[in-house]
Amino acid sequence: MAVTNPEQLLLGEVTCAVCLDYFKDPVSLDCGHHFCQACITRCWEALSTNLHCPECRETFSQRNFKPNRQLRNIVEASRKLTLEPTKEPEVGRVCEKHKEDLIVFCQEDQTPICLVCHLSRDHREHTAVPIEEAAEDYKVRNHGMKQLETEKQKVVSEFQQLRQFLEKQERLRLAQLEELNKEIEKGRAEYVIILHLPLKHQALSTFGDRILIRWTSGCLSHSPAGAGSVTDTFRPCPRAELCPSRSDSLSAANVTLDPDTANHRLTVSADRRSMRWGETEKDLPENPERFDADFCVMGCEGFTSGRHTWEVEVEGWGFCFVGVARESVSRKGEISFNPEQGIWAVSCSEDQYWALTSPEQRIPLSPSRAPPRIQVHLDYEQGKVAFFDAGTGDPIFTFPPASFAGERIRPFFCVVGVSMRLTLCP
Repeated sequence: MAVTNPEQLLLGEVTCAVCLDYFKDPVSLDCGHHFCQACITRCWEALSTNLHCPECRETFSQRNFKPNRQLRNIVEASRKLTLEPTKEPEVGRVCEKHKEDLIVFCQEDQTPICLVCHLSRDHREHTAVPIEEAAEDYKVRNHGMKQLETEKQKVVSEFQQLRQFLEKQERLRLAQLEELNKEIEKGRAEYVIILHLPLKHQALSTFGDRILIRWTSGCLSHSPAGAGSVTDTFRPCPRAELCPSRSDSLSAANVTLDPDTANHRLTVSADRRSMRWGETEKDLPENPERFDADFCVMGCEGFTSGRHTWEVEVEGWGFCFVGVARESVSRKGEISFNPEQGIWAVSCSEDQYWALTSPEQRIPLSPSRAPPRIQVHLDYEQGKVAFFDAGTGDPIFTFPPASFAGERIRPFFCVVGVSMRLTLCP
């Protein structure tokens, strides 16, 4: 069986398994293995979890290592032993004891001796070789050590370059993945169409599910008969019927949005003239006037008399509600959107309108595309709420007369859709 050279054994014990060089500031892990402090720190830099020993792969829950001063002292002593060159067997010298030429080299004592010494009791059992042969062996071993050191430095250099390359590639790939993730998130936000989401999708919460169920489960009739019933039951009111004269006290209301009533997913602009819907809830203060379940907001202004009008512009994918509501409309929990619950509104989407009656009724439009700007008319004394295409003046829908009974009536809005935006026109 081959016997390990003690020098090689010692060298292995004082060499770091990462950099393949003498330990520098050696530290010990809980598993018992040792590394340079800089080496283990560099190995763990890219790992936030699953920290492990580079040698035995044992995992650790936290970055925990201790300086090993005893090992550091052993490393320093080993360095000194390595730096002190082994004396080359000298040829031609004379034994001080016997005055004979030193022609033999004692391998046990690692010293040149004369022939008399070799036969003496002290060296009789020792292995000895001619000094010339020992000198040649030394040169061969010394050359081999130099080659080994050169190869070692080459391996260390190559691994350092490989490590730097891999770290660079890791940073590059992670950056690419991050950019790809941003693009995916951006694309998802841009191309999600709320009306086509699966009914089990939870991002729209209870309110969105209720609306989608009503729109996609067949509760709203798309048949011609259904459209005819709307025309018969809720006949679009000519403009003259609501407003006989353009100058007859119909005032343009300067409507703004009331942020204290806005749901946590709605963002109201600083000038309170526009709003949009978001996928995440904002941290807003509790307010008894705030809609907590449905994505609604009311106007700051309220009316108890007179005839008023305002315009709303609708942009993007999704749907919105535009209309009026009683001051006393419920703000907490799920809301039923119909006049019986104090809401007179129409629902707008990309290509269709619905009257929020009980049940909802589809509004036939010509052309079929929904107008981008809606004009809301409120005649308080007559109890009438009507909607017009602000661009053409064509009527969209008029609710049957209602009794407001002296209660304050406020503008009412609702928005759902990542790209949906509602703006109050001046």
